[in-house]
Amino acid sequence: MGTTAGVVWGRAEQQDFRSRVRGTLLGSALGDALGSPADGLTLEEIRSSHGAEGLADLAVSDAGRGAITHHTQLTLFTVDGLIRAQVRRDTGAWHPPTDLHRAYLRWAVTQREWGPDERREEDGWLAREEWLYARRDPSRALLAGFGDQQMGTLDKPKNPGEQGPEAVVRSSPFGLLVGWEPQLVVQLAVECAAQTHGHPTGYLAAGAYAVIVHGLARGDDLDGAVQRALSLLAARPGHEAVSAALQHALGAVRQGMPSPARVEELAGDGLADGLLAAAVYCALVGEDVRHGLCLAVNQAGPSGAAGALAGGLLGALHGETALPPAWLAELEGRRTILELADDFAMEMTQGPALHGPAGSSPGWLARYPRG
Repeated sequence: MGTTAGVVWGRAEQQDFRSRVRGTLLGSALGDALGSPADGLTLEEIRSSHGAEGLADLAVSDAGRGAITHHTQLTLFTVDGLIRAQVRRDTGAWHPPTDLHRAYLRWAVTQREWGPDERREEDGWLAREEWLYARRDPSRALLAGFGDQQMGTLDKPKNPGEQGPEAVVRSSPFGLLVGWEPQLVVQLAVECAAQTHGHPTGYLAAGAYAVIVHGLARGDDLDGAVQRALSLLAARPGHEAVSAALQHALGAVRQGMPSPARVEELAGDGLADGLLAAAVYCALVGEDVRHGLCLAVNQAGPSGAAGALAGGLLGALHGETALPPAWLAELEGRRTILELADDFAMEMTQGPALHGPAGSSPGWLARYPRG
């Protein structure tokens, strides 16, 4: 697996990177919160509930206004797992899929238990955040995939028929490993997606999404990042559906004004490939972040997942300051998301100052235990 060697981190580079990390995680969470009240509704039902423009502002869901779902919960545990993998590397153990699986099992505990168990020191800080113990409609594939200690692998994936979008949505943080080679980003995202989504469309869409975010986080434009993803996908068995969906998204940009009908056509039956295509399209044609997110969620498919995917792309592309401030002010968990984003940016840019052969920060190892 890769390493962050080779990136030169001057102060300006660190600040740009941190803005993109924050933008990716907050943007994804905003899209999730914006779209999830429309999950399961047709466009007509969305418009009858929210007006002729459909969802144009945060709406009240069962969990309240600005509430996130399991999509954001799992994305945060992806970040936690990536930091823990870097910290555990000091021990000579280096197998990030295992560290990510442990993180996802910590998420699974939040879906079963009432609240954090302070006695479990190995949990670190994120699993002690009480607000994450809310059950927000996780899919059967997620609960089954993380329902026991057995880790799904590419050779023996969990849920081999599963093509839903959930593994794609949690994969944006892999793209923030900007010091890694793109093919390693794809490989890690694919291996971790197969822990719950064992169909090639489910896990290859996750790899494609991660490497598109990776291109954006490195400063590429979206079209170039998608082209890179297509070239990396081409060598992988079973890539055809995901590759065709991405090509479809690029082609749709040239077909006139964006419309809900076009987004619905791209999203198709709401599986991983279609939602990835819809999100890429909305990020390409959106006039700004708000417009791109509203395009993504006003359609009959899984609106929360579509919004989260588009938000991750837009946040990685433009950074946190491009996100709608009035929505951020009401976003559930914003404090936690920012804290985790800044920890991730600090680990990736200044990890050796936090832990290593020369000594370690006790506070950092309490937050991200090596165990």
